[in-house]
Amino acid sequence: MRLKRTHYIEKLNKEFIGKEVIVSGWVLRRRDHGGVIFLDLRDRTGLLQVVFEEGLDPKIHELADSIRIEYVISVKGLIRKRPPGMENPKIPTGEIELVASDVEILNTSKTPPFPMDEDLSEVSEVVRLKYRYLEMRALDGLKPFIFRHQVNQTIREFLNNRGFLEIETPFLTKSTPEGARDYLVPSRLYPGKFYALPQSPQLFKQILMVAGVDKYYQIVKCFRDEDLRADRQPEFTQLDMEMSFVDENDVMILVEELLAYLFEKVLNITLDTPFPRISYEDALRYYGTDRPDIRFDMKLKELSDLFKDTSFKVFRSVLDSGGVIKGLKAPANFSRKELDELTGFAQEMGAKGLAWIKYNKNAKSFEEKWSSPIVKFFEKPVLEKLEETFNPLEDIATFFFVADREEIANSVLAELRIHLAKKLNLVPEKKFSFVWIVDFPLFEWDEEENRLVSVHHPFTHPKEEDIPLLETDPLKVKSRAYDIVLNGIEIGGGSIRIHKKEVQKKIFELLKISPDEAEEKFGFLLTALEYGAPPHGGIAFGLDRLIMLMLGKKSIREVIPFPKTQRAQCLLTGAPAEVKIEQILELHLLPGWEKKKEN
Repeated sequence: MRLKRTHYIEKLNKEFIGKEVIVSGWVLRRRDHGGVIFLDLRDRTGLLQVVFEEGLDPKIHELADSIRIEYVISVKGLIRKRPPGMENPKIPTGEIELVASDVEILNTSKTPPFPMDEDLSEVSEVVRLKYRYLEMRALDGLKPFIFRHQVNQTIREFLNNRGFLEIETPFLTKSTPEGARDYLVPSRLYPGKFYALPQSPQLFKQILMVAGVDKYYQIVKCFRDEDLRADRQPEFTQLDMEMSFVDENDVMILVEELLAYLFEKVLNITLDTPFPRISYEDALRYYGTDRPDIRFDMKLKELSDLFKDTSFKVFRSVLDSGGVIKGLKAPANFSRKELDELTGFAQEMGAKGLAWIKYNKNAKSFEEKWSSPIVKFFEKPVLEKLEETFNPLEDIATFFFVADREEIANSVLAELRIHLAKKLNLVPEKKFSFVWIVDFPLFEWDEEENRLVSVHHPFTHPKEEDIPLLETDPLKVKSRAYDIVLNGIEIGGGSIRIHKKEVQKKIFELLKISPDEAEEKFGFLLTALEYGAPPHGGIAFGLDRLIMLMLGKKSIREVIPFPKTQRAQCLLTGAPAEVKIEQILELHLLPGWEKKKEN
């Protein structure tokens, strides 16, 4: 390079007027005004107008005339104030410009597949992911990743100041069941054996507590071979934390302090702490999900008792078969077309149908207050009780009901609640509402496998007062687990862990994990628990999800530099891809590999 950069663009301001600088970057826009050439030059930090005036050295002017968009150049010149009326208040350098005295073309560029100076949200994601490096280089394209860097540094700053140690754990480890498929890595040195990429550092961080680390954290890659959606990737980043000699309250308070520090420092937002805590049972009762969005009200109501004597066949048959009737109130009246659309939405979510009743508080008579094809089945006292149940009522409202098994009624109404809130603009923008979900059951019953399974993972400690129930009624045992939810999306979860081998063995027994299987899969942890394991607990955050929500993005793909598609493909590199047969043979993955190798 003949012209070596002296300043990043963001550092330039009015104080540099009259000073000579050299800047380097890419040409975002080019304008030729009758011999005077204007270039908008950008680097990682900002955008600067560069002017090549008439009277410049002819060779330099000729070189400038050949420059096109996305060429990589270095420019030397003097900073001056822009002429009156030519300022650009939209950019930090809008009051100044660089009058070029020399230029060096460092590289040319093909015409990009999309405009580099416009909003790219309308460009196909397939195209953007294929040319991810161009999308990142485009105007403001690096902002999510600069922000991500700031988040990581702020987290490290907070935890380092609290006495945590950042310790790395292995990527090539042993396959252990943690709720999703493992990515397996065949071993060349040990034919027929495999490493697994970790779904999380769960067992290692527990062993670090046995090792006396006391406070551990790691910003770590995790891997799960599962179906993808907007907030899932086969490889994702966790903030992983573990502490010794703590209880649930200690962990939750520390997390609240961390998040408050993070939001204050990177977003200049003050969070209200402590965050509310809702039991798992109440979350399902009032929101239909253990990931409630509490930014708006519209809670679900259990209405089975209200309709217990109904003659309405749909409700009657569900109640007689042990099902429930649950409902919610929307502060609006809907057209018949809209009600048909909402019914279709509920059916897509798993409901057999959706009952509704419109309400008008200011109607002339009681009978005119209510309108619905099903209202004729309900006596006046039932409707009065319905009105009382949902008080306070707006002047107009619509009640929606789902009659089904409790889990279906909950899941359908949970989705309908969010759908209605968005439709009616009830969700406050730019609001961050955190909530802890606590008192989870330790186990649930798996009908297909006819056995207990862990709600979180098998290393979660049961509540002390519930330990006797492990022998008599394990489904009533609650866990010392806690999830943290932000705006209806789970961003983290953790628990106090089991630190005594006899309790861990009992949990394995209830999960029908035999002693031999437990030793084979978790023997190294069980052995470690015999050597003075302290009480310990922690939490893991989905860092991609948290950053997505902080930036108001719709998908974690927008905040991951090189993400996979929903089909787990990397459009940039073409992964996954075929490999040479020799590589497969070396890994002993084909029968008769020795012979094939010899041939």
